[in-house]
Amino acid sequence: MMVAKKNIPTLSPNEALSLICTETFQLSTESVSLWDADGRFLAEDIVSEMDIPPFDNSAMDGFATKSEYLRFASKENPVSLPILHEIKAGDQRCELTANSAVRIMTGAMIPHGADVVIPVEETSETNGKVFFYSPANKGDNIRLAGEDVAKGMKVLQKGERLNAAAIGLLASLNRTTVQVFRKARVAIIATGDELVEPGQYLPEGHIRNSNAYSLYAEVSKYGGVPLYLGIARDCKEETAAIIEKAITCDIIITTGGVSMGQYDFVPEVLRDLGMRIVFETVKMKPGKPCIFGVLEKKSGKKLFFGLPGNPVSSLLSFIQFVRPAILLLMGARKIRKPEMCAILKEKITKKRGRTHFLRGIFTIEHGRLFVKTTGPQGSGILRSMHESNCLIILPPEKEVVESGEEVIIQLIHHEEIA
Repeated sequence: MMVAKKNIPTLSPNEALSLICTETFQLSTESVSLWDADGRFLAEDIVSEMDIPPFDNSAMDGFATKSEYLRFASKENPVSLPILHEIKAGDQRCELTANSAVRIMTGAMIPHGADVVIPVEETSETNGKVFFYSPANKGDNIRLAGEDVAKGMKVLQKGERLNAAAIGLLASLNRTTVQVFRKARVAIIATGDELVEPGQYLPEGHIRNSNAYSLYAEVSKYGGVPLYLGIARDCKEETAAIIEKAITCDIIITTGGVSMGQYDFVPEVLRDLGMRIVFETVKMKPGKPCIFGVLEKKSGKKLFFGLPGNPVSSLLSFIQFVRPAILLLMGARKIRKPEMCAILKEKITKKRGRTHFLRGIFTIEHGRLFVKTTGPQGSGILRSMHESNCLIILPPEKEVVESGEEVIIQLIHHEEIA
């Protein structure tokens, strides 16, 4: 289906993201070893078939006994009990004999009849007896069966991103493999006669190809599998050939060639391929020229993102639009970065009409968030992205923001929270 550019509205960033989410689908699933599961997204709910821990055990090295034996213990009149057994982690449970104590190690099973563990440093020991110097509460220093996870509990939810703790939980549940969503394969194409790869001779009037390398790193960061296909020169036939080659992937990203210049062939090529263009511009700065399209193939649905050529615009558009699409494809439940209020430390003036994403540095001072820009905000100043730890989001209707005013910041290096 071909759509004329004039019929495609310019959207706000939120409207654009909403359309992307509507068009995005979930990839197939696969089973992977726990050794390979870090950072993957769960394709199943995990319900525990057991209690964890599976038995009451000691949280301390010390002595297990009955709390009632110690109710009158004090420094002046310590209670002494004979040490009749010793139990280590992994030993079978023993029986507590009346008016006695059992030496116990951290993780060992609580003896039948015992209801308290006294840490070894709070006792003294002489001639096979242990001395207690204070009363104790029933249950002190005992980790109960099912305290961490109870049998039948939903431990992990479909769509969660697995981390070290989650993988540890799976191992404790006796899982060796887990069902996850397949990683998204993402093709990356740079466009432009002016581009030269790092390490190659740089003729006058040319620039280094930096965008492809930044985008490759971003795709990897969010769990996708990047495939760099090289530079498409300013020729419609070459642009078409390289984009067709990329159609084997789940997502295709181009950088550059999406504006209104004489040699910006990407939109024309996409329509020739039968791609449905969802939007071509977004009311944001930087990053206004940004194409999102969908191609229906027998092999499945393909998502296309034509990002601007300026380095900052390219990275910003990736963070706001491509990143969520990659996460959704791979089954993620959370795709939104945290946004917080911060006090602006400088005056900012801008034009009306577009949402501005300024590169910022936030600090915490006396428990409050403050933010300032990284300096010059040109869309070609990639250093501004490197030095930032957040984006300052200014709404389209705002022209002047005074120092001391509250603004919204997006924490771009933080994990997704919603």
